[in-house]
Amino acid sequence: MSYTEVINLTRKLVSFNNINPPGNEQEIAEFVGHFLTDNGFSIRYHQLEPNRLTLIAEKGLSAEKPPIVLTGHFDTVPLGDKTWTKDPFSGEIMDGKLFGRGTSDMKAGLAAMIMASIDAMKLSPRGGVRLIFTAGEEPGCHGALHLANTAYNVGKASAILVGEPTANIPSIGHKGALYLKVSTSGKTAHSSMPDLGVNAIYKAARAVTRIENFQFRAKKDELHGFPTINVGLINGGKNLNSVPDHAEFTIDIRSTGKLSHSEIFERLSAELGEEVIIRKLVDLPAVSSDENSSFVKVVYEVCGVNPETQNLRKSLPYMTDGAVLQQLYGGVPTVILGPGQPEIAHQTDEFCYVSKIEEAVEIYKNIILKNAE
Repeated sequence: MSYTEVINLTRKLVSFNNINPPGNEQEIAEFVGHFLTDNGFSIRYHQLEPNRLTLIAEKGLSAEKPPIVLTGHFDTVPLGDKTWTKDPFSGEIMDGKLFGRGTSDMKAGLAAMIMASIDAMKLSPRGGVRLIFTAGEEPGCHGALHLANTAYNVGKASAILVGEPTANIPSIGHKGALYLKVSTSGKTAHSSMPDLGVNAIYKAARAVTRIENFQFRAKKDELHGFPTINVGLINGGKNLNSVPDHAEFTIDIRSTGKLSHSEIFERLSAELGEEVIIRKLVDLPAVSSDENSSFVKVVYEVCGVNPETQNLRKSLPYMTDGAVLQQLYGGVPTVILGPGQPEIAHQTDEFCYVSKIEEAVEIYKNIILKNAE
């Protein structure tokens, strides 16, 4: 394989507009499916919604050993309000950077996984390989959750590689995610007579203030540190001169292994009281892997890192499909490792270094082969 192939494939994947919402992952999934079929992979599709597909591709599976799973997602975030200086769907290359929405998060990772898997399978590694490329990851791993919740047969796995952006530096876990929507109700009235109404925004404001001062009282997790909480979106009311009868806001909690989501939910509910109604949007655990596992050691070796002498970011603050798939595969070692730049993900003029994409192909290929030994 020449590196030109993986760069061309990355540019082709970037040309698909998979901004979520709505995602529209069917066309890109079918393109990748045909590409892998032409290279001897068997293909399955799992429908999340109309025009939205998750792709499962396999090759070389046997009863001898479960395959390694390489996973990523097709969808991307919106372009944002700031004007791009590059066409977000052209895959333009300049100064060693490949530009476009989804380059770092994470179509470069998908392309590298595809080409590495094709190349590695020419040597028939024991156990084979499975690729799981999901729809609907960005809002909360919806595609992966749909696989799990519908009891879709994804087989067994020996280990999982998640191709999210890490600049090709491996991480052995990430925090969990508990997303909540909080709503308050009131009674509308003319704003000149507020005593005749009940202001739902005031209720929401009191709740937000309590959240700002909320204490988890959790012990520090050796891998993930401390949990965090953030109010990211708030709205309420219909017009300036009315007392609002409805308001709502969202809470984003990033959790560790030291405090369960049920305990967090109970304590937060008690803190906010009866003025609010809380609904769960996303409930996914943290991802953790044992550094002493043979798979993690293989990854460290291939990446040329020494966790004892190098200051690695072993846990990531963002969420991935690994939170779903690690559970689905019975807790197998899971490593997040991809060519994208984490600080560039979701940014205007998003890019991925061409050299990192090329490097990722060799890294993935060698991990597949060494994991099979």
